[in-house]
Amino acid sequence: MSSSSHYTSIELCAGGGGQALGLHQAGFQHQLLIDNEKPACNTLTINNEKHDLGWDTILEGCIKDFATTLAQNYTKVDLVAGGVPCPPFSKGGHQLGEKDERDLFPAAIEVVSKIRPKAVMLENVAGLLDAKFDNYRKNIDKSLKSLGYKTFWKLHNACDYGVPQLRPRVVLVALLTKYASGFSWPEQKDTPPTVGEALYDLMKIDGWEGAAEWKEKANAIAPTLVGGSKKHGGPDLGPTRSKKAWKELFVNGNLIGNTPPEKGFTGYKDNPEYANMPLLTVRMAARIQGFPDWWEFYGKKTPAYRQVGNAFPPPVAKAIGKQILAALKQVDERKQVA
Repeated sequence: MSSSSHYTSIELCAGGGGQALGLHQAGFQHQLLIDNEKPACNTLTINNEKHDLGWDTILEGCIKDFATTLAQNYTKVDLVAGGVPCPPFSKGGHQLGEKDERDLFPAAIEVVSKIRPKAVMLENVAGLLDAKFDNYRKNIDKSLKSLGYKTFWKLHNACDYGVPQLRPRVVLVALLTKYASGFSWPEQKDTPPTVGEALYDLMKIDGWEGAAEWKEKANAIAPTLVGGSKKHGGPDLGPTRSKKAWKELFVNGNLIGNTPPEKGFTGYKDNPEYANMPLLTVRMAARIQGFPDWWEFYGKKTPAYRQVGNAFPPPVAKAIGKQILAALKQVDERKQVA
């Protein structure tokens, strides 16, 4: 599965590898992936080695430290990408923005200033587009413009890329001005499967007789998968509103299951209102997030699900990555001909 592309990248706050995998599939070759969580780094390492991805270095650490001590060693990298922490901008929190100690946009911009890549791609929650963050985004634009970049912002729904959940995410793309004219956002609209269609084979794998009936009832896409934060705890499918939405799809969102429902499954005796409603396993949640089944998550259920819940869907990253790559090649190949 190694990429033959000569375009290189580094991935900040790589987590369980959703964006990293998508950009790899788009044609970028990762020189470095960094995250401050050991389980996530182990996930990246396992998949890199098992599937021969060819990723050079996986580093457990803080991107603030990386920005000040190591970033200058990666000046030949073409793309700096990442998903900096969402809590400073999430509507599920206090939306403190720059006042939140978890805000790592400044560190990411510092990395860009040290490396000066051809392109930048950073994703975050939809709340970043709220009016209260207008000045925050303008300051990001100003910082990147001063470094020679043109910026593009857009809200993307994962369901437009064939992923069976809504999952709105803001993506910031910035390109050096000589590459910017060749960039455009993906125009594709891939129809996603319903939750029932996406998970039917996994639900019936251990002989559950009710799987076919459940498939017909779970006849819409999923709500945005949540429940991945340390503060929230888990593992479950998120706050009350999320669990209610999952219940409408005949899924019990109060826990993450260890295994698919078995033969004879009728529900959970201690909670009859969830009769015939199965739990999602980590593998099922990963499929809802757009991961291929061969992608493995390191750790027990809670840290593994946290990686899934925080991930950026690989199909979305792949589609945007292809557009970035096309913009770079358009200019670079023209120079080679000249």
